[in-house]
Amino acid sequence: MTAIPASAASRPDSGGASPSVPRHVAIIMDGNGRWAKKRGLPRAAGHKAGAESVRKVLKAAGEAGVQCLTLYAFSSENWRRPETEISDLMGLLRFYLKAELSALHKQGVRIKIIGDYKVFPEDIVKMLEDAMALTAGNDRLTLAVALNYGSRDEMARAARILAGQVAAGSMKADAITPEAVDNLLYTADLPPLDLLIRTSGECRLSNFLLWQAAYAEMLFVDTLWPDFGGEAFRGALDDFARRERRYGGL
Repeated sequence: MTAIPASAASRPDSGGASPSVPRHVAIIMDGNGRWAKKRGLPRAAGHKAGAESVRKVLKAAGEAGVQCLTLYAFSSENWRRPETEISDLMGLLRFYLKAELSALHKQGVRIKIIGDYKVFPEDIVKMLEDAMALTAGNDRLTLAVALNYGSRDEMARAARILAGQVAAGSMKADAITPEAVDNLLYTADLPPLDLLIRTSGECRLSNFLLWQAAYAEMLFVDTLWPDFGGEAFRGALDDFARRERRYGGL
C-alpha cells in the first residue's frame, strides 16, 4: 500500500480538528481491466467484478457512518475507449440500476449523479433521473456517481455561469470568491471532501474532483479495484483517523 497524505476538503470547516470518520469519501475505481487480464478474462468481466466491489464498499461506508461516497464511474475521457467496452459499461449500468435501486432505497441511500450524464442513451438518462427522484428524501448515506465527469469541465462550467452573471450586471467581478465557485459545482450540496482513494497503484487524480480535493487526505493503494472490498475500505478509514489535518495551520 502506498499512502500519500495531502492536505483535503474544498470547504474546510472542521476548525483543524480531524474527525475519526470522514464525512465524504471519493474513490477512483481503477484496475478493472488489469484484474481481468491477469485472469485471462475479457475486460467486461473486470467491470462486473468491480461492480461487486461497489456493493461491498457502499455497505462498509454506511456501517462506518460516512455521509457521502463519491465514485468515479465514467470520465469524460472514457469515450475514447473501444466502442465494445463502452457498450459493455452501459449495459452494466442498466443492469445494476435495475437490480440495486430498490435495495438502495430501502437502505436509505440517496443517489446523486455528478457530471453531464444527459449525453448518455435516453433510457439510461431516464433510469438515472428516476433513481434520483425516488431516493431524494433518503438521508442515511449519499451515493454520488460521477458519470461523463471531468473536473476541468466542471470548473469551466462554473466560470461561464459567473461570467454571465457579471456580464448581466447581477454580480460584481470582485464578488467571485472560492465560495461562489464552490456553490456552482456539481458537489455544492455534498459535505466537503475529506478522503480521496485511488486503487491499482496509480498516483494521479485523472481530472477527478480537482477543486474539491484542495484539502483532502489522499490514499493511493496498490490493490486493483475488484479486490478492494469492505475490509480494505475500513483500513482506509483507519488510516484517515490517524492523520492530523491542519488546513495550512500549525
